[in-house]
Amino acid sequence: MNAPEKNHKEGPISRADNPGGPQVAVPADQPATGHPARAGAAGHSHPHESARAQVAGSATYVDDIPEVRGTLHAAPILSTVAHGRLRGIDTTAALAMPGVRGVILARDIPGDPLLATFVHDEPVFATDKVEHVGQVIGLVVASSAMAARRAARKVQLNIEELPPILNVRDALKAESYVLPPVFVKRGDAARALRDAPHTLSGQLEVGGQEHFYLEGQVAYVLPQEQNQWLIYSSTQHPGEVQHWVSHALGISNHAVRVECRRMGGGFGGKETQAGHMAVWAAIAANKLKSPVKLRLDRDDDFMVTGKRHPFAYDYTVGFDDTGRLQGLKLMMAANCGFSADLSGPVADRAIFHSDNAYFLEDVDIASFRCKTNTQSNTAFRGFGGPQGVVLIETILGDIARHLDLDPLDVRKRNLYGVNERNVTHYQMKVEDNILDPLLSKLEQTSGYRKRRSAISAWNDQSPVIKRGVAITPVKFGISFTATLFNQAGALVHVYTDGSVQVNHGGTEMGQGLNTKVAQIVADELGVAFADVLATASDTSKIPNASATAASAGTDLNARAAQYAARNVRDNLAQFVAGLDSCGAGAVSFAGGMVSSPKGSRPFPEVVRMAYANRIQLWSDGFYRTPKIHYDKTTLTGRPFYYFAYGAACTEVAIDTLTGESRVLKVDILHDVGTSINPAIDIGQIEGGFVQGMGWLTTEQLVWNDKGQLSTHAPSTYKIPATGDIPEHFRVDLWPEANREDNVFGSKAVGEPPFMLAVSVYEALRDAVGAVKAGKGPVVMDAPATAENVLKAVGLH
Repeated sequence: MNAPEKNHKEGPISRADNPGGPQVAVPADQPATGHPARAGAAGHSHPHESARAQVAGSATYVDDIPEVRGTLHAAPILSTVAHGRLRGIDTTAALAMPGVRGVILARDIPGDPLLATFVHDEPVFATDKVEHVGQVIGLVVASSAMAARRAARKVQLNIEELPPILNVRDALKAESYVLPPVFVKRGDAARALRDAPHTLSGQLEVGGQEHFYLEGQVAYVLPQEQNQWLIYSSTQHPGEVQHWVSHALGISNHAVRVECRRMGGGFGGKETQAGHMAVWAAIAANKLKSPVKLRLDRDDDFMVTGKRHPFAYDYTVGFDDTGRLQGLKLMMAANCGFSADLSGPVADRAIFHSDNAYFLEDVDIASFRCKTNTQSNTAFRGFGGPQGVVLIETILGDIARHLDLDPLDVRKRNLYGVNERNVTHYQMKVEDNILDPLLSKLEQTSGYRKRRSAISAWNDQSPVIKRGVAITPVKFGISFTATLFNQAGALVHVYTDGSVQVNHGGTEMGQGLNTKVAQIVADELGVAFADVLATASDTSKIPNASATAASAGTDLNARAAQYAARNVRDNLAQFVAGLDSCGAGAVSFAGGMVSSPKGSRPFPEVVRMAYANRIQLWSDGFYRTPKIHYDKTTLTGRPFYYFAYGAACTEVAIDTLTGESRVLKVDILHDVGTSINPAIDIGQIEGGFVQGMGWLTTEQLVWNDKGQLSTHAPSTYKIPATGDIPEHFRVDLWPEANREDNVFGSKAVGEPPFMLAVSVYEALRDAVGAVKAGKGPVVMDAPATAENVLKAVGLH
């Protein structure tokens, strides 16, 4: 929900000025930093490059691509049992259905029957056993999608049921793991806990989350000549789709080309999961020698694909009379589902972010990666970070209640310091710390102290409706924790009319990556934003590209594109310097003009002259993130290039008779460095917050005792709707550039705002705590559904 462009030029606005949207405070001309107005494209709120096409319905997604004659459609055959031995598959009834062209099973895989995942533990199709309800056993291929789906339900499966493991606690008892446990220690937590004046122990359960992208999973596979393949995939990682498909077909990577112009949302759910669709469709296309499209309907998408990892925690914390942490012993157990997928790095990042913004001096963390008979959980915005942050914020909230202190004071007392108390439990120094001034600023601008007093007075006279308020910070590390993925490439082409095309390895999923890349390239060449076109991600143009994930899409790809554009600019500068007898450094590019001490020429004119003189007008660019290093065996080092910071103040109300809740007010102060595009960044902050709010309030995944996901459609799985958005929703941007040398001085903005929504959960617990006087912890699992709120109220 990008804020209207006018909001970013006219200064702070109120809801009366903009009744259709949230309150967004923005200084004139340069809302991101408070700097004077900037020339050029970057630093301004240009509309998303596809916005008009999307509104008009002319933006092309995979399912909109005109189908080649002879295209067939596939639908998955799904296991109906959570755990069992697959004794037989009867496809007779399915093959007799109208329009059916064939059934695809494991025997039809020409290459490796296991997917090319990191752990190599997931079959392409189930063979001798099934491990969750919804596991794909094969495909039915027909002349239409509906014919294929109807026929898939006619396949008869003979499955001998086995006892399933359906939750983390049972997996821990059975020592059922997809990966070995990981342990991280610093200091002597046992001694610190013994010596602490106060201790608290507890447990917490935090649920998963369905990605619920607007565009579901889809792949369209077209056989080409000489056993080559073209794949249109809605994917965050075209290179991985290429690798997975070639692996399954038993051919080389260079024979598979993957293209993705845009996705209708991803949120991590199309990082690995999109590869499954492409592999399945490619195997069908290979057998039937026809183009094949596989598009899951929403129910099947829920049943087949992984979600955010649910977590369970046991903890004991020690602290002094002021609330300062002295020791922490923590057990984190991730529900990984039936295979590893990305669970290792997700659980690692949960460890990294179990401190959030706070110094942990003596800490002992045990991380278990549990195998259950559910969908294989996967990447989701924050990638384990939210599961670390919510736990430490829960602990600090309960410490404040135990000591009868203001939770914000306890949080501020435990913040990382500057030049002291500034090394994380994984041995990375926090060098760019703005936590204390940022929190203090939000405390002042949100009127936190005054509102807290007013809420206390309200609660004293209101027996049914209770209110709560909380401020929580975020410190989120930016970079892939797997160091090798922190690299990117790009191509910039300048055509003889002066127009520019840029291609890079990132993917556009609505987050504005292509818009930001085009802004950076435009400024590097000194041309108008409208003169730069970003094109579809394509493995035949940029090979071996990393996933667009870890919030690093702009950091990596915009910098690579900037370097490519700089190479072209340098070629042109040297050419003009030769014409005008000056140094290349004296040639400048701005406002569509190329200037030297002898005069100025329009950029298109210089380009035409350079072409006539055989000057190269295209170039590649490559970037790798500096400074980072990480030992994955000890989980120590500098896994992150920098941290992004933020804080949110949220006010809520609960109905103590029904458990219903509502978010009343939200004030956010977030650090995006020098914003490349303030409107897009604010849209990301708003969207991330609301998605995080859904995770912690309404979005509940429920499996029954047979392992069947009961909440597999919008009728039973509730994401936030327009009516859930608070009327007061204010976003301010922290006015400081990134202290590290990042593109345009910006910071990543995709994932960090998600964790600002932990303030919603803490405000709800604050309201529950107001029901009954006392110093006990508020016991409430997440999400804080009406049932969980009511249960928590009953415990107080």
